[in-house]
Amino acid sequence: MSDTKKNPITVEEYIQEFPKEVQEILQKIRAIVKEEAPEAQEKISYGMPTFSYKGVLVHFAAYKNHIGFYPTPSGIAKFEEQLKPYRHAKGSVQFLLSKPIRYDLIRQMIKTRVKENLTKAKNK
Repeated sequence: MSDTKKNPITVEEYIQEFPKEVQEILQKIRAIVKEEAPEAQEKISYGMPTFSYKGVLVHFAAYKNHIGFYPTPSGIAKFEEQLKPYRHAKGSVQFLLSKPIRYDLIRQMIKTRVKENLTKAKNK
């Protein structure tokens, strides 16, 4: 998982384990999730911050050289074009710490995931 020293219990504990610059990035991503999904529940799952709203919404994690953002495979598929400059896989994208973080893109992916989860919940 991430480059953490211990097993954090809360998202706040997780964030506090990193250098100040990385903490600021993680707090910004956390704030965006809370803005776009105010009812989302946060927890640590798979050793990283996880947000759920009518199902898993997103995970994110800090690593030595990047922030891993995990909006599930559907969250990646819809943004394939915008993600071309980044290393990404079926359900993840890496934002390098050496470059500006694309908070606008992260916000779009979160909005998409909220809509998807609401639609799934309605159709159940």
